[in-house]
Amino acid sequence: MAQLSQSDPRYQLESQVRECYGRCAYTHKIHEKMAERLADHQWYAKWFNIILSALIASGAVAAIFKAETGLLQYAEYATVVLAILSLIYNAYQKDLDPGALAQRHRETASDIWNVRESYLSLITDALNSAVQIDDLRAKRDELQANLHEIYRAAPFTDGKAYKKAQESLKDNEELMFSDKEIDDMLPTTLRRLNRP
Repeated sequence: MAQLSQSDPRYQLESQVRECYGRCAYTHKIHEKMAERLADHQWYAKWFNIILSALIASGAVAAIFKAETGLLQYAEYATVVLAILSLIYNAYQKDLDPGALAQRHRETASDIWNVRESYLSLITDALNSAVQIDDLRAKRDELQANLHEIYRAAPFTDGKAYKKAQESLKDNEELMFSDKEIDDMLPTTLRRLNRP
């Protein structure tokens, strides 16, 4: 297919779909990075709690033997401080469930991946002049509606996840993509800069 003029409606539609594809690629990666970070947070929180419990248990055992000398003489006080710290930490953690939130981010990423791949198929269809532009627009509108429903139910992300996604995709902070940036994310056969 020859290069289309920028004023051609098919070219404009393809450009919009390419932009949507790029945004989906970013959002998908952001949710993956959020899930990874929350899973790490859960792992560290569990180990912190295990270590804290072990220290409290050790202090309780030492207190039973009523050591008169050395560091063990402070075991009762240390145990009380650690028990209070454990109480505060567990009270803070009681309403947090990083594992469940990580799962929600994984599910959102999976849903977005499906839309992203559909956008990729739509780009392919846009390059096929036998596919009517009205059919392409209808599919685009359907994908936008699907994506809107996913975003409505999606858990919030943060700047750290965005930065990690940005590093993974080797891009800058802008949500506007040059042809080269989108081409770098697309398979070589769909790259605009490789067309005759």
